[in-house]
Amino acid sequence: MHTLTHFASPQLPLLHRGKVRDSLRAPSGDRLIIVTDRLSAFDSVLETAVPHKGAVLNGLADFWFEKTKSIIPNHVLKLVDANAMLVREAQPIKVEMVVRHYLTGSMWRGYQAGQRTFSGVTLPDGLRKHQPFPEYLVTPTTKEESDREITPESLVSEGWVSQELYEQMRAKALALFQVGSELLREKGIILVDTKYEFGLLNGELILIDEIHTPDSSRFWSADDYARNPEGVEQMDKEYVRQWLIANKQDGQYPRALTPEVAREASRRYLDIYQRITGQPLPTAEADGPDAPGTGRHDARARLLANLVRAGLMQDAWVSIVPGSAADKEQGLDICRQLQGYGVFTELCVAQQSEEEITNQAEEWNSSIEPGVIIAVNGLANGLAAALAATVSLPVISCPPWEAGAGPDLNSGSSAMPSGAPVLAVVSPDQAAQAALRALNLPRLRQRLSQEIHVTKAKLRAAKAEFRTL
Repeated sequence: MHTLTHFASPQLPLLHRGKVRDSLRAPSGDRLIIVTDRLSAFDSVLETAVPHKGAVLNGLADFWFEKTKSIIPNHVLKLVDANAMLVREAQPIKVEMVVRHYLTGSMWRGYQAGQRTFSGVTLPDGLRKHQPFPEYLVTPTTKEESDREITPESLVSEGWVSQELYEQMRAKALALFQVGSELLREKGIILVDTKYEFGLLNGELILIDEIHTPDSSRFWSADDYARNPEGVEQMDKEYVRQWLIANKQDGQYPRALTPEVAREASRRYLDIYQRITGQPLPTAEADGPDAPGTGRHDARARLLANLVRAGLMQDAWVSIVPGSAADKEQGLDICRQLQGYGVFTELCVAQQSEEEITNQAEEWNSSIEPGVIIAVNGLANGLAAALAATVSLPVISCPPWEAGAGPDLNSGSSAMPSGAPVLAVVSPDQAAQAALRALNLPRLRQRLSQEIHVTKAKLRAAKAEFRTL
């Protein structure tokens, strides 16, 4: 299965990596949110990703943001890819506004155990599982290491929000829930409960994060609920949670899903997307109607192409790593040699610590686009060898030879360790050309072929002129 489990690029600084979403800084200063296919359950991320899950969440959030923008502005600028959304940078309010219409989930479990007050809302005795409330309830929680129930009064007294801001958030949350419930009711779906997150942009309250998705909301089939209210099955990731509970061993949940469970989870995500929007997920490719998520689409390649098309990044990068501050000028020379080829170049900080290099190597190794590393250092200091032993990408060494000097092929470190190959070149222009060839992009091959053709033509002309002398 082709899934998007991780996003990294030297071109886009990472702001935050959550359980499902990766947030990065776009060149414009806005925030780029990548919704991956990772799945979290019981406060941990499973090793198995669910095909199409990220695109379903991102697509549904965009659908609902558009439907509710008349109620409250939101942070969306544009949908860049099925898994990517460019949004305005807002100041997040560290409070989740949870709206509930039925007694279920954690509230029901607390109620069974004798709890009657939830975030300042007191329930009477004698209620049944999945019983609807006479009116929608708002039970806020704080966004901390683990969400904490809190009363509106405590939110204000503890300084999370002002009284005025809380009342505004509460009113908007109830209005959003009302619109969502009405639209879903027409499609035979019950919006059981959900959470909303808000932020401030230039002092104005806006809606952020996600809205009415299977990860932020609980859905029931109206027909299923009518038949069996207390046994109704959820139309969200509860299927996975129940499988984890059923397969718990020695107090530990499984870390991975079986292929069959992953496929069924994918089918359910795709089904809820189509039921809500009325259209199948555009990017979903399946081998058959009963096996979604087994198609041969490549989410990473599509995502990269769309980010490049949107002007948010280049399709390849070259990182130049100087061994010391004295090597910086040669690194800048290589950068200049690469100008005009449409490749992102960066000059890394000289003399990084081992931890910094290791962290950088993790980003390089998992980058969504191809890349090349150029070490600007003498062969003897071993920087190129250390990089080649750490990364899975081409490494080029371009030592800053002194005038008239050349490479010392007898240098003790010119023989690299097994499995850590390094290409050594003797000038910045050769380093740049070697990097372009190592990237092996079709557009670069075509460009370089044209340059080679021009160079050969010039050589033939020079030879012909020489023969006439």
